[in-house]
Amino acid sequence: MRALLPSLASAAVIALTAPAAQAENLDVLMSGVFADNEATYIGFESIEREDIPELAAVDRKYLVVDFRFTGQEPASEQLQASVHKVCMTLLKDRDLIRSLSDSGYDMVSVAFDRQSQFDCL
Repeated sequence: MRALLPSLASAAVIALTAPAAQAENLDVLMSGVFADNEATYIGFESIEREDIPELAAVDRKYLVVDFRFTGQEPASEQLQASVHKVCMTLLKDRDLIRSLSDSGYDMVSVAFDRQSQFDCL
């Protein structure tokens, strides 16, 4: 029993620090997606829809990664390429995707303004 207590304590510390480490990894990853003159990473927001039942087949918990363009808003093709760039950066980080999935996230979206979100996965 005594040997089990340190293991449980370690597991509790890891569980409590995992979301913070996950957030730091996401911030570092997203901060490097674009050059300084293209778009700036603002941060992310976790959204959980309490109005959707937990067992529903609809996405209930998702993450929005937020960017702002440094100049004027780009043409549609450039916007689509920017969304693709962010999504592919996320998808290539398998550890982060696994961690998000394990934390209950069903989807990740990208936003470049307050009006629109583009779904990655």
